[in-house]
Amino acid sequence: MKIVLVGYMGSGKSTIGKCLSKDLKINFLDLDAYIEESLGETVSTIFKDKGELFFRKKEHEYLQEILEEQDNFVLSTGGGTPCYGNNMETIAKYTGTSFYLKNSISELVDRLEKEKSTRPLIKHLLSEDLPEFIGKHLFERSYYYMQSNYTINASDKSIDAIVDEIKTLLV
Repeated sequence: MKIVLVGYMGSGKSTIGKCLSKDLKINFLDLDAYIEESLGETVSTIFKDKGELFFRKKEHEYLQEILEEQDNFVLSTGGGTPCYGNNMETIAKYTGTSFYLKNSISELVDRLEKEKSTRPLIKHLLSEDLPEFIGKHLFERSYYYMQSNYTINASDKSIDAIVDEIKTLLV
């Protein structure tokens, strides 16, 4: 079983992925952590020193590596992963169980406001600019996110409720 979680940054992919993998007794993989471990640098450092294009190329390579070489996992992708390098086609080629964790703009703003310093794409933004930035990004990215096999409306739901909804769809 290969389960892939996609969605905007702050949508809960890592949190949900860890709980889901524990419930299903399979491995949890975080694509950003996998990239960091493979390259020996943080995502922020890679973005700063080598640029986004280098990062996106490596992201695609490691996504394909995971999907080809590993089995029985829940994979949490980065927020931008689906939008680059034909990544959604790659995901669809290797699994029929991809899930888009969809959240409202207001919920994403609330979550990301607390994490701005660790998020390279938003750490430079003023708080009042976050809603417009997130809304524009969601508009641009929704085409890719919606290519997932399933869409889970994750706004205002508990972690357990989201995990249970995913498990129901896996049956």
